[in-house]
Amino acid sequence: MKKQTGFTLIELMVVLVILGIIIGLVVPNVTGRGDEARATAAATDIKTIGNALEMYRLHNSHYPGTDQGLEALVSKPSGSPEPKNWRGPYLKQQPKDPWGNDYGYINDGSVPEIISYGADGAEGGEGVNADISSAAQ
Repeated sequence: MKKQTGFTLIELMVVLVILGIIIGLVVPNVTGRGDEARATAAATDIKTIGNALEMYRLHNSHYPGTDQGLEALVSKPSGSPEPKNWRGPYLKQQPKDPWGNDYGYINDGSVPEIISYGADGAEGGEGVNADISSAAQ
């Protein structure tokens, strides 16, 4: 009799069960990390924008107004308050958050606030839709 070589059905089942266990352990740890990474990137972007705003303030003795927005860091703004010593651009382009939305900017006269409105692009929310703000950092 010739000896046949190959895998038995039981050996194949054992391998499939082991693969299933590995996938069951790895997939939950990997999924959901994309949103976590985007939130971290948004927080880092907000710090970078904050540094550019500080340079703007050092040159002009004030932050851009809310109406001038973050565009004042890219091109010289018009309107009030007028930047008399603008030395920009302070950023290469108008910043977008990791979800592709514009960052919000509010200057109420004290320290301005930079906001990413999260995955939904709307104010408020929880989880991936939560706002990320320079006021919270």
